Amino acid sequence: MKPSLYGMTRDQLKDWIIEQGEKAFRADQIWDWLYTKRVQSFEEMTNLSKPLLAMLSEQFVLNPLSQRIVQESADGTVKYLFELPDGMLIETVLMRQHYGLSVCVTTQVGCNIGCTFCASGLIKKQRDLNAGEIVSQIMLVQKYFDERGQGERVSHVVVMGIGEPFDNYSNVLNFLRTINDDKGLAIGARHITVSTSGLAHKIREFANEGIQVNLAVSLHAPNNDLRSSIMKINRAFPLEKLFAAIDYYIKTTNRRVTFEYIMLNEVNDGVEQAKELANLLKDIKKLSYVNLIPYNPVTEHDQYSRSPRERVMAFYDTLKKQGVNCVIRQEHGTDIDAACGQLRSNTMKKDATKVAAVNL
Repeated sequence: MKPSLYGMTRDQLKDWIIEQGEKAFRADQIWDWLYTKRVQSFEEMTNLSKPLLAMLSEQFVLNPLSQRIVQESADGTVKYLFELPDGMLIETVLMRQHYGLSVCVTTQVGCNIGCTFCASGLIKKQRDLNAGEIVSQIMLVQKYFDERGQGERVSHVVVMGIGEPFDNYSNVLNFLRTINDDKGLAIGARHITVSTSGLAHKIREFANEGIQVNLAVSLHAPNNDLRSSIMKINRAFPLEKLFAAIDYYIKTTNRRVTFEYIMLNEVNDGVEQAKELANLLKDIKKLSYVNLIPYNPVTEHDQYSRSPRERVMAFYDTLKKQGVNCVIRQEHGTDIDAACGQLRSNTMKKDATKVAAVNL
């Protein structure tokens, strides 16, 4: 399979152009066609020579994804199921926020982190996405708006879809540099958030990258016993290691860390656990933020249910009284396959059922 041209950063594209014996400015022309004019084919790059166009067509594709399913919610959320060149499926979600259009991208096919409440982990990791496949998700969502001619643009990106971004580190970093490039999509670094389940060594590495992208950590429990029971990653990176890395990140970057906390009824949502969480964060309260997330039930994980509002509010009030910055996340797309990975999982089940019926 040919790689996607979206997989190169601008510097990498410039290096490739020079290696082909072309002038370096050709890379800037191509970059402009890709991300400013957002053409859909090489043939539309009308200021390039025919030999260069032929070379591009021979060695690359533009967008390697094809659209399989689109679900639109009454609240404006759009969930896409994309098919990769090898037939595998991924999800991307567009959310309308008061501050702009935010896209949640996927970084892996499946997930090996093994959180017991998560739809993404129902199917084990098949492979990493390359940088071009991650960038292409943004480009296809932007195409969705370009075709409507209303001038809307993707303004925010969260790397929180299927997979563990820091388990696909180099491809994710290339993706971040590409969408942040000021001569391209120019999505501001502070409008981009990367979420990790807690790969402590990669948090340290990320701290040294010198980029202003936001960091979120999927925490979901205030102590090791509980966290290990619902997130097996905690056995490799217990809270002591995780928070040592977070402390290094904060001291290195002087940037705030967001903690994601899914509210699971009578599992992690008690007042005592809120007090434990406040104590865990006591030394970094000024540079941390807790995002309380309503749980989207997953059929295969029927041991969990959504925390009722009174338990959520008691948890929230306890954190606030302890001086912890926190918010209850606004829900999006509750009338479609809301949980991350759910659309993909449900579609694969339907496809398998169809195949079984044909083979009967």
